[in-house]
Amino acid sequence: MPERRTDPSGFIEGLGAFLVRRGTLNESGLDRARRVQEETGDRLDHILTKIGLVSEKDMAEAFAEGLALPLVAASDFPGEAVRPEQVSASFLKASRVLPLAETGEGLALAMADPLDDYPKQAIALSVGQPVLPCVAVPSDLDAAIERLYSQDGSALGSLLKEHGEASDEDTLQDIERLRDSASEAPVIRLVTHIINRAVEARASDIHIEPFEGRLRVRYRVDGVLREQDSPPNALRQAVVSRIKIMARLNIAETRLPQDGRIKTAIRGRDIDFRVSTVPTMHGESVVLRVLDRDAVKLDLAGLGLDPETLEAYLQILERPHGIVLVTGPTGSGKTTTLYASLVRLNDGRRKMLTVEDPIEYQLDGINQVQVQPQIGLSFANSLRAFLRQDPDIMMIGEIRDLETAEIAVQAALTGHLVLSTLHTNDAAGTVSRLLDMGVEDFLLASTLNGVTAQRLVRRLCPHCREVYEALPEVAEQLDLRRFTNGAEPRLYRAMGCARCIQTGYLGRTAIQETLVMSDEVRRLLLKHADAQDLRRVAVAEGMRSMFQDGLRKAVQGITSIEEVMRVTREV
Repeated sequence: MPERRTDPSGFIEGLGAFLVRRGTLNESGLDRARRVQEETGDRLDHILTKIGLVSEKDMAEAFAEGLALPLVAASDFPGEAVRPEQVSASFLKASRVLPLAETGEGLALAMADPLDDYPKQAIALSVGQPVLPCVAVPSDLDAAIERLYSQDGSALGSLLKEHGEASDEDTLQDIERLRDSASEAPVIRLVTHIINRAVEARASDIHIEPFEGRLRVRYRVDGVLREQDSPPNALRQAVVSRIKIMARLNIAETRLPQDGRIKTAIRGRDIDFRVSTVPTMHGESVVLRVLDRDAVKLDLAGLGLDPETLEAYLQILERPHGIVLVTGPTGSGKTTTLYASLVRLNDGRRKMLTVEDPIEYQLDGINQVQVQPQIGLSFANSLRAFLRQDPDIMMIGEIRDLETAEIAVQAALTGHLVLSTLHTNDAAGTVSRLLDMGVEDFLLASTLNGVTAQRLVRRLCPHCREVYEALPEVAEQLDLRRFTNGAEPRLYRAMGCARCIQTGYLGRTAIQETLVMSDEVRRLLLKHADAQDLRRVAVAEGMRSMFQDGLRKAVQGITSIEEVMRVTREV
């Protein structure tokens, strides 16, 4: 039997100093980890990732550099299991290793811990050839093992087997028993597994929904809900109660909606979850919004704005005062665009205040206020208080009523820059909505800098997208040749592969239109012209519509024409 040895090279002894030299860790963080190591005796790299001082990705890069080993990207994992008849799934999961491919020199093996000699020796003996170790990010490795070997029993299945037969649902009604059940190790691991898998799958939301006879778990990935393995129905109350305990909610209150927040470290990253519970016919429905700052690029160019669209948006954003609005339906990325705008404006020379419901991401150097209507802290009341704080820039999470709109207009009139969101279908319709709310037309014409409307479209998976020549009728009807300088346009279709979980899409990007308040647009506003007239003038003055922005991205291969049609059909 192979001998188990970890860190035969002595690499861990100098890891702390190595990470400091790389700029991955500072001295104070290293001292903190050393103190934890003295108390626990755990390995330094494990401590650093567990307490979130170094991310798993940064640690993997350090191992690859320090040990002179290849670093495996998520796209490098195989589409099918390699040597499945000679290596068991249970061993791979326990050892956190995965065969990648056979080469002329041996079997390439992705490892979460390349210092552990035991799995290398064991697999070399099993397959009868040398093993070539590679470094992998543990979360990517776990996801690949789960994808390739789920038929041998998923992680959720093994957790449920461990729990065994759950007691009848009626026995969980007592609050103390419910609390005890939610605190049992299998239930804790089950909830942790659901949350971890969501983060690994790049989900934006986790939906846990009770129905008659079953508890459904779904992840929203790239804007589309995908159903996952479901826990047994008898555990529904224990699972919900565990989440409520983590969010510090009242587990005894099941008749009223509740809102809370969970902050935890997953794979070395600090991630927040916004928790909402709502009572339904068959129990409490729970939705967790995943707020992963590392997964969100708070950079305007990184959101998908091409240079022309970005130039138009910056034209209205970088004025010293006035109102800038971002519009679109729920889930269209409005708040992310506002956050990216605030990050760009946050140069340390201006005082910035926000009022939000809720605060999604904490921004350094910006004063953020959470709305609390139950104690009278509304958007309008917060804005009145803001004006006494000598601000330069204010961000309002949403303009919901006339009172809030009027205070925003007054703030803009007195020399402040105000950013906010509104729920309208397009940029031109926003002007009509504000007039319908009751905002005076002459005040709106004086203060509104411009409006950006946006949607999110799914990005085509770069690994499996397929190019094809656009039909002549489609190219002519949509005038696609304007995006190709007259050349025959080509489009791309979603195909599906292991890397995108057979969906054909991987991530999302924004399509936008920006209406800049010109003299002609203001003249129409004062006449209370309808949205179609405003839109016609804006397009004549150079505004590119969301549909046109989407078509350009479809021709560039960023998204598909079907995806553009799906998200813009009501515009």
